[in-house]
Amino acid sequence: MLRNTVTDADGHTANLTFEVWTTDADGKPKTQVKLTDANPYGVLVSPFVASGRTAQVIVPYGRLKPGVTYAFHTSAYDGSLYETDWSPWANFRIEPYVTFPAPQASSTIDPLAQKTIEFTRTDPGPALPTLRKDGTLLKAPTKKRTCGESDAQGQELCIELNPPSKKALRAAAPVGPAVELVDWCYDKPSGLDYMTRTEACMKSIGTGTLIFTSTDPKKPALGTATFNIEQRIKTYPNKGQSGSDFAEFDQQIVLVPQHIDPELKGVRMKWNAGSTCKSCVTSNIRWADGQNNTADDAYWDTRTGDLYSGRWGTIQTTWSGTGKETIDLGWSITATVDAGGNPATANFGTSGVDPVRELAPRCDDILKGVSPGCVLPFFKPTYTVDTNLYPAAGAYYWLMQEKMPDHAGSKKWDSLLHYLGPDTTVTNPNTGKPWTSDDSRGKVCGNWTAHQTDASMGAMDCDEYAMASTHESGGFPGGLNQVSNGDQCAQLFTGKMGDGSADFGLFADTRKAEDGPTWQERCGRAGIESTQNRQAFSKLNPTVWRLLDNDGFIVSNPGFEHCANADTTCAWRKV
Repeated sequence: MLRNTVTDADGHTANLTFEVWTTDADGKPKTQVKLTDANPYGVLVSPFVASGRTAQVIVPYGRLKPGVTYAFHTSAYDGSLYETDWSPWANFRIEPYVTFPAPQASSTIDPLAQKTIEFTRTDPGPALPTLRKDGTLLKAPTKKRTCGESDAQGQELCIELNPPSKKALRAAAPVGPAVELVDWCYDKPSGLDYMTRTEACMKSIGTGTLIFTSTDPKKPALGTATFNIEQRIKTYPNKGQSGSDFAEFDQQIVLVPQHIDPELKGVRMKWNAGSTCKSCVTSNIRWADGQNNTADDAYWDTRTGDLYSGRWGTIQTTWSGTGKETIDLGWSITATVDAGGNPATANFGTSGVDPVRELAPRCDDILKGVSPGCVLPFFKPTYTVDTNLYPAAGAYYWLMQEKMPDHAGSKKWDSLLHYLGPDTTVTNPNTGKPWTSDDSRGKVCGNWTAHQTDASMGAMDCDEYAMASTHESGGFPGGLNQVSNGDQCAQLFTGKMGDGSADFGLFADTRKAEDGPTWQERCGRAGIESTQNRQAFSKLNPTVWRLLDNDGFIVSNPGFEHCANADTTCAWRKV
């Protein structure tokens, strides 16, 4: 669209004639461009407008090439007199929001690959500090030491937990996968906790120190023992991975002695693992040493040679419920020493406070075509669009993430998409059945027609963002981004660049909004080549991550994430 302001000295209405020219290397007009076949001059003429108002014309698609510098000027006519001169030249270019090449022949991008994340526990128990997400102290321990009752000799046993210090601890030595429940956990740094969608590695518990002492405060401790303590959780997305006939999750504690005074004679640790599960069966604890040799229990005799041999305790929990269940967990250890005193128990906290529940497994039998299974839904998976194979789709998703008010799906903006699952409680008022992605897609793309574009682009589909399979879709009822129809979304299309390159670009579709997107729109719809539209998200299989309704996830578009923002044209980069 070309515009200029009309000024008539007599206050008459007037129109404007628009000429467009190519430019030379210095930006000076060079050759006139034929904008229309409707007149022999190839010019466009605006309707009459009042003096002081803006006259405008729309240049038909294909007359101008994106990425090329042009110059235009205008001349007015008030119905009786023509302006004797032209307005000053104004240079312009049609610039895309994003540029990208044709799809690459091959790619090494794995759309489902995940990275282990670090997380902080919201309920590590009374003896350990509670940390914020950035690792700073939120709440100091409320009770670092707990003691058992004193025995008849006036002796008592206490346990004190301390988070890992900067001093090196005797870490669990690398062991075979047969003994490690989470095989990537053992060599992670102490002091932090780590998680994937199916596994958790807790290395923030630190050390547990047993203090065997007299109740007489004037007497020194009779003996101490210190253990490095870690925990693991492993969930199985389906029974084929667990080997069980039911959904399953397992837990493991790792106890590695750092020091045991011989005065204690022997130390025994009992692991207490609790659960709120209503439909679970939990096995007895299986104890093993670092070579996976079975042990009767977690016991260290100070007279034997394996005084510093670690113990791995593992329990198996199977779930046979229906629907879905999020299971809260809790842990403690109870210690005894052969020298005397009564048992002392240290509380390791729970799977998390109610609003977070970061370590609470969720088991379900809802997903069709796959057996029941369990995951850790606190972990939000990332779906990586293969921007090598589907650059147009990836360019569009990246742009929408940058420009949408809620930045839905963007890791940079820490904004999740939420899956529209089969267990949704939202229904289609016309059918009474659960709302589906087809319902959302129909709302956004139902009245869409393809923008004219270069034939090399291929057949075009309406591609909506946020995706129809999410609560952030413009078509989702009651959602943050709900619209009455797709005309209220940002309108875009893909087209061929005209700058001599083989690249394509993502442009504003001005058929519905003459000025293009305002970027206050809550959704987008774009003309994207059919194969890219249909394949870019084809590997988002909810059974892989056991995505249920309202589960959060991120969408990564690696070919464009090197761009700082969308204020200037972002050019694709191969990954």
